[in-house]
Amino acid sequence: MSSKQVANAALRMAITTSRTEESSVKRSLGENGIKAVAVDFGGEFVSSVSKIVERAVVAAKREGVIKDTHPDEGAVAGATREALSQIMPKAIGLNVGGKIGIARCQDHVSVAIFFGIGLLHLDEVAVGLGHRAVP
Repeated sequence: MSSKQVANAALRMAITTSRTEESSVKRSLGENGIKAVAVDFGGEFVSSVSKIVERAVVAAKREGVIKDTHPDEGAVAGATREALSQIMPKAIGLNVGGKIGIARCQDHVSVAIFFGIGLLHLDEVAVGLGHRAVP
């Protein structure tokens, strides 16, 4: 399994629009040996960064995507921070909401973040993607 395929899986999880679709995608990925999870988030961007990273790590551990070890937790936290840094210029000072998709297969871990960035009714959409390798 390549890092590109795992990143694709994380993106697929992040763009699901319902719990039913999320479960279906997760089941399909599982049949191909990819563990995956998605979790929602929202709030003011700057004050939400640490909460977003925490939610990603907790969800990945809770669903068995990663083990309860420092390297695994660090991989998800680092990939999440990378994804957030790609979106930061658009989101600073604004409210964000969306979904985090996390996928793992073998030593590849990817985190995709699908954001709605809002100011009144003028919404922007952005996607960030991070990858880490974990033994």
